[in-house]
Amino acid sequence: MKHPIRSSASQATGRPVTHLARRKLLAMAATLPWLGAGSVRAQEGSIKIAQSTALSGPLADLGSAMHQGAKAAFAAINAKGGVQGRTIELATLDDAYEVPKALANVDRFLADSSYFALFNCMGTPMIDAMLPKVIESGIPFFAPFTGAQLSRTKTARNVFNIRASYADEAEKLVQHLSTIGIQRIGIVYQNNSFGKEVFDSARQSMSRLKLPEAAAVTVENNASDAGAAAAKLAEANPEAVVIGLAGKPTLEFVKAFRALRRGVTLYALSVMGTPATVKALGADATGMAISQVVPLPSNVVTPVVRDFQAAWKASGATAEPSHLALEGYINARVFAEALQRAGRNPTRAAFIDATWNLKKWDLGGFEINATTPDRNASRFVELTLVGRDGRFIR
Repeated sequence: MKHPIRSSASQATGRPVTHLARRKLLAMAATLPWLGAGSVRAQEGSIKIAQSTALSGPLADLGSAMHQGAKAAFAAINAKGGVQGRTIELATLDDAYEVPKALANVDRFLADSSYFALFNCMGTPMIDAMLPKVIESGIPFFAPFTGAQLSRTKTARNVFNIRASYADEAEKLVQHLSTIGIQRIGIVYQNNSFGKEVFDSARQSMSRLKLPEAAAVTVENNASDAGAAAAKLAEANPEAVVIGLAGKPTLEFVKAFRALRRGVTLYALSVMGTPATVKALGADATGMAISQVVPLPSNVVTPVVRDFQAAWKASGATAEPSHLALEGYINARVFAEALQRAGRNPTRAAFIDATWNLKKWDLGGFEINATTPDRNASRFVELTLVGRDGRFIR
C-alpha cells in the first residue's frame, strides 16, 4: 500500500530536519511579518490536509514544483508556531496524472475524517472526475490546479479557485495582440476539453475586439498529427499564433512550426511555460510569449516573491524557483490566512465562510478577491518572454 508523503514542521523537505535546518527555519520565520504573532508551542493536534497530484508521469514537473512551493510555505508557517497555535500537516499522494489513481486517492482521503480539507489537487481531467464526490462530501476543495471553467461552479461553495482561468489567459493574449496591431491570428488547440475552452475563449475575445476570424487547427493528445497541423497553419500565413496545448503536443507542434515559419511570434498559456518544456524546446522556445498567473519568481521587488524566496531557501529546496513553485507557495499562504480567520478550533463550515470573506486581500503584490464560486479569486495575468538563456523576462 502506498503511503502519503507527509509535510509538517519536522518534515518540510521530505527528509529529517537537522538541528541547524530547524534553527534556519525559525530564524527565517522571525523575519517574515506575514506570519503574525502566535505561540511557538502548538496546541495538541495538527490541521491535516490532503493532496492528490502528479509527482511522477508526464506532468510530474508541474505537480512537483507546486508541491515543493506549498511545502516551503507550510514549513515557514509551522516554524513560527502554526496557525492559531496549530501546525498544518500536508499529506500527498502521487496520481501520476492518471484519473483512476486520482479518484482512488480522493476516495482514501474522504474515507478518513481526520483530513480537514483537500488542497491544490492537480489536473483538469482529475478534478473533473473528483468534483461530484467532493461537492457531495462538502469537504473544502481548496485551490484546484486547473484554469477550466468546470471547477468554477456557482453552487459549490466548498470549491475555492484561486488561479486565473484559461479564459482569462486567452483573453489577455488576444488583447495584447490587438493592442500591438496584429490582425491575422492563428490558433492551435488540443483536441480535448482544455484545448476547446482555450479556443472558444480566444475566439470570443477576437469577436469582441472585431478582429478577423482566426485560422484554427487541432492537435491530438498523442501529438500524432502535430506536424500536419503545423503545416496547415503555416499555409494560412498568420502574424502570430495562440497555442492552447500542453505536454508533448506543445513540443511537437512548436518544433514543426518553427521549421516552417520561424519569424512568427508564438503565444502560449501558463501550463506550457514549465522549465522542463522550455528546456526541451531549446532555441525554439526563444522569443515565445507566455501568460503567467503569478508574478515573476525572480522579481524580488514584489513582496510576496521576497517572502517566497526566503521560504524556498530555508526549506532546503535545490531546484531553481519557478512560477509553479510560487503558485504552490501562494496557495498555501492563502489557505493559512483563511484558516487564521476561521478561529482557534475551526469547523469546515467556518473555514469555507472565511475563504469567501477574503475580499481585496493583498498578499504583497498578489491580490485575493473572493466573489462567487463561479469566479476565481485572482485575476492576475501578465505576459512574459522566454529569453535566449531559457529564462523568463517581462
